[in-house]
Amino acid sequence: RIADYYMSVKQKKALPAEKSIVVLEVKPWDSDTDLDAMEAMIRGIEMDGLVWSKVAKRIPLGYGIERLDIYAVVENDKVSVEGLIETIKGFEDYVQSVDEGAFVKL
Repeated sequence: RIADYYMSVKQKKALPAEKSIVVLEVKPWDSDTDLDAMEAMIRGIEMDGLVWSKVAKRIPLGYGIERLDIYAVVENDKVSVEGLIETIKGFEDYVQSVDEGAFVKL
């Protein structure tokens, strides 16, 4: 009986949500693109299970163009990284391409 009780209690405990850290590499069209405005638009995306990190890095690519690396924590069951990338690509005036730079499960 004790083993049955232990198993029933163990099954009732909610498991913590699986989370991952994602680094998105966002490339602008040219060196005239306002990266601050682009970052603000990206951070404006709100989804259940998505938390933007305060960290964003500008990586020089060449010819005065910089790539924006932006970090986020996502709950794997709630946020599709591919869907998030497609949403960012929707900012066509600013964004040329988006790549998944890193994906680390926590």
